[in-house]
Amino acid sequence: MRRVALCLAAMLLAAPAGGQGVSERLNDYPTEARTDYVFGCMATNGQNREVLRKCACSIDIIASILPYEKYVEAETVLALQQGSGEQLAMYKTAVVSQTMVAELRRAQAEAEMLCF
Repeated sequence: MRRVALCLAAMLLAAPAGGQGVSERLNDYPTEARTDYVFGCMATNGQNREVLRKCACSIDIIASILPYEKYVEAETVLALQQGSGEQLAMYKTAVVSQTMVAELRRAQAEAEMLCF
């Protein structure tokens, strides 16, 4: 597990994404988005200091993997998939939508491995 974390950190430091430096990419999530994620995470996992630490770690890992714009897109698709009706059905089956959600799920899985 430690080896995975070191490899991830090395990859992040070696290759800035989209012309952004590492620090800009890691900090492109607004405080409100990070806080919203932590509140939701704590509601699911427990309301104590240890869970707060794990949830904060989790959003930090997600932010290091997925640019904020892609995070918002995937979260929007997930919200639309919760709805019903013909107009929202395309968000459940479209390949683009499925790809966005899959990227978010991979980032969440990585965060869970490293933080929980």
